[in-house]
Amino acid sequence: MAGAVNRIRVVAGLIRQGGRILACQRHESGPFPLKWEFPGGKVKPGEADMDALRRELYEELAIEVDEATPFFAGQHRYPDGLEVSLNFFSVLSYRGVAQNLVFQRIEWVDLAKLQQMDFLAGDKPLIRCLTDLTALSSDRSE
Repeated sequence: MAGAVNRIRVVAGLIRQGGRILACQRHESGPFPLKWEFPGGKVKPGEADMDALRRELYEELAIEVDEATPFFAGQHRYPDGLEVSLNFFSVLSYRGVAQNLVFQRIEWVDLAKLQQMDFLAGDKPLIRCLTDLTALSSDRSE
């Protein structure tokens, strides 16, 4: 059916370490080849967002999320009709060391580099939000 909209819910983790953020690059052979994204994935029917986040980060990075808090939410509609409802969580604590189990590569990057990377369109509003928050926190009146 032409013009049909496929809607999915996605969760992603914003994982920070030493002033850097974990970015993951999709495989060249999959959808949106070599685009960067934040780790996470689709929420299964009946699954809570936090449960999906824990499951996805364990499957993708072999880490066990202990604590995460909602950080940013948005929606994006891709040209092919895919409409994604995105819920980003700030991962406050986790066990394990992030390992690349499913991506082309993973990289810890600072905010300046993050802004220059070729991210999925749905993730770009989060990057703008992070940039704005950083600018606000460094713009302190004396």
